[in-house]
Amino acid sequence: MVLEIIFGGLNWIFGPILALDPMPNNPMLTIFLIATIIAFFTTLANKLLVDQDEMEASRAEMKVFQEKMKEAQMSGDAKALAKAQAMQKDVMAKQGDMMKNSFKPLLVTLIPIMLMFWWMGQPTNPINQVIVQLPEFVYYVLLVPVWHGVYGMFYGGGPSAPFIAGWLGWYIMCTFAMTQILRKFMGFKTGF
Repeated sequence: MVLEIIFGGLNWIFGPILALDPMPNNPMLTIFLIATIIAFFTTLANKLLVDQDEMEASRAEMKVFQEKMKEAQMSGDAKALAKAQAMQKDVMAKQGDMMKNSFKPLLVTLIPIMLMFWWMGQPTNPINQVIVQLPEFVYYVLLVPVWHGVYGMFYGGGPSAPFIAGWLGWYIMCTFAMTQILRKFMGFKTGF
């Protein structure tokens, strides 16, 4: 009952986009738009919920600590090693805080994204029938044969035509590209 309401809402939102897609039987543009919308909201959640300056400072501190630890281990100096190990507790505590902060956006976006995937994967949804022909180079660089093998192990079968990706593969490619663009646009200092 609840899923029917949610799927009805998603059909109401994305139905017009599906109808306007130049290829309604293979709605790659609709998947691209959905991927862009989801990438925008996940990037925005990351921007608003995670203190980027604090994350960058923690990364820099961790890098300095790792260099000091490596130098102490290479030199064999017991004093330097003891000093580096004393720093380790503080660094690990900050690392734990950094990890907790980085999970905040996941908690906010996980359920909506899962519902969206569930909706896109419905057998009656035209998105589920998308087939994208990839250039041979892209097909192998993105390890599509590996993903097809994994999919085949769990769900049986897999695509029979060479150099193709389904809706999920196309979604992942679009989301990755759009997330990188949006992260740069929103002023993030680092990529993924």
